[in-house]
Amino acid sequence: MCNDYRLEVDVASILKDFDDLKIKITTPEGTPNVAARSDVQITDIGPIVREIEDQRGAGELVNRRWSWPGPKGAPVFNFRSEGREFTSKRCLILADGYYEFTKPEDPKQKRQDKWLFTLNDHRWLCIAGIWRSHPDIGEAFTMLTTDAGEDTAPYHSRQIIALRRDHWADWLDPSVPAANLLAPLPKGSLSVAQVSPPPAVAAQPTLALE
Repeated sequence: MCNDYRLEVDVASILKDFDDLKIKITTPEGTPNVAARSDVQITDIGPIVREIEDQRGAGELVNRRWSWPGPKGAPVFNFRSEGREFTSKRCLILADGYYEFTKPEDPKQKRQDKWLFTLNDHRWLCIAGIWRSHPDIGEAFTMLTTDAGEDTAPYHSRQIIALRRDHWADWLDPSVPAANLLAPLPKGSLSVAQVSPPPAVAAQPTLALE
């Protein structure tokens, strides 16, 4: 599953895109520092837009930690969406790409193959997430997952949920059923590029196991 993502788009461009969609964004803690990063990893701090209670089409832009400790201490960085409604604490996780890893066919290759997924029709995306408070670390977020769509299936059996742009406001409204929103994007929505090792020496992708 996704344990690494990218965000290199500036915050001004992000806010303009929300404004174009008539989604009102407030910054209750001041405008977050959104430094360009090619790798945002588990327990790192990243920007999210979370719902504002009783305000349809609005959200708060804040920085929060990715993952909270689970019952046995392992980080909860991905969370299955099937059969759940998520009637509170929804958020949009801001990214311009995310990574998946596959096992190499060459037994001499020690590192897994790394693949970057990006949208074909927009420079950045919103990943469906939820957030919660934890007594030890404060507020944190996790990414929701579902069965892999056609663009992701050659690389992994599960995937995080990149929301359609016309569903961003709906995800910030807990009255909209989650089942109407949480699904893979249509085939051809995502581009995939190999990050490492260099494509010239890489094996073809194999299905990664969760």
